Amino acid sequence: MFDVELVEHLLIECAKLEVDISYSAALVALGSPFTRPKMRQLCRVLGEVDARASENGEPELAVLVVRTSDRLPGDGWWASRTSYRGERTGEQAEKYVRRHQRKAYKYWRTV
Repeated sequence: MFDVELVEHLLIECAKLEVDISYSAALVALGSPFTRPKMRQLCRVLGEVDARASENGEPELAVLVVRTSDRLPGDGWWASRTSYRGERTGEQAEKYVRRHQRKAYKYWRTV
């Protein structure tokens, strides 16, 4: 499994640079080639990263990990949404994701 602190550090660096990162690029940055099992492991750790952020009063970071095809998070991230009822793709989804990404960018830019 991936180290939570290492994944968290990667995503904080992305937030400071105000960029998202694809699942495959995140895996490579963590020293692992893209495979479905590795991606599932990463997704579990992303949940832990966001839980830690919530405990610390910080914005979530998993929203920065996106699919290459549409630059939106995968289904696992969407499944954890309790306040969103729209489609997981398209303009509404993009606006929702960008709003959450901007929160992370703003927070980590000023820390």
